[in-house]
Amino acid sequence: MIRCSSLTLITVLLIVSACGAAPAPSAPANASGGELVVAAAADLTPAFREIGELFEERTGVRVVFNFGSTGQLAQQIERGAPFDLFYAANKSFIEDLNRQGLVIPDTMEVYAQGRITLWTRSDSPLKPERVEDLADPAYQRIAIANPEHAPYGQAAKEALERAGVWETVRPRLVFGENVAQTLTLADTGNVDVAIVALSLSIQSNGAWTLIPAELHPNHPLLQMAAVIADTPREQEARRFVAFVNSADGHAIMKKYGFILPGEIVSR
Repeated sequence: MIRCSSLTLITVLLIVSACGAAPAPSAPANASGGELVVAAAADLTPAFREIGELFEERTGVRVVFNFGSTGQLAQQIERGAPFDLFYAANKSFIEDLNRQGLVIPDTMEVYAQGRITLWTRSDSPLKPERVEDLADPAYQRIAIANPEHAPYGQAAKEALERAGVWETVRPRLVFGENVAQTLTLADTGNVDVAIVALSLSIQSNGAWTLIPAELHPNHPLLQMAAVIADTPREQEARRFVAFVNSADGHAIMKKYGFILPGEIVSR
């Protein structure tokens, strides 16, 4: 006769119970934490909101964006921020993160090139046609993104320098934390003019003039993306990258004035 201790009996019952349990339902595609979190340069705000909605509709994967200054987002990634994917406004930031082992190398790719504009409110009597026009004292306050950490601010600064007006306008400059905030400074009337991204100008109600790319050759705004190295959602992140580079993604990016990879001349 076999005698079973109470502990043995409980163990057997648990095993039998587990064997007879119904199988768990299959997990959704984005169950490894729920949402795909994308750190993205502020110039991508309108385009990526459209792309994110379409991507979710097509794949069922929900995307949450954290828009901001590329430099500040890169610092957050270095400090371990829980991003799955990074879309920078300047490839140098992705390349630097790669040297630190913080992104997956084979996911690094230039996805677009940006442009900058001179932007004023539609009701403003001031309508600059050239960067040189900003030397006029009528432009009392001029906004650019902070060149310390914002690629669009770096391009704006170089354009002002090459136009020969940097020293003249420097006392009148107001710095936005990122290019989207820079546009807000002008849109709310806190400054007379702003140098901002073409992608934001196109979707605004203001008046704008495209700044020649020749005025910022050292900051050509080659924008690069990469998947973060320790993401638990690598598969979903790669799917998003592929979607941005698909015909649907390219159509949206082009609508907002981005130069697509096949059209980029300066690398």
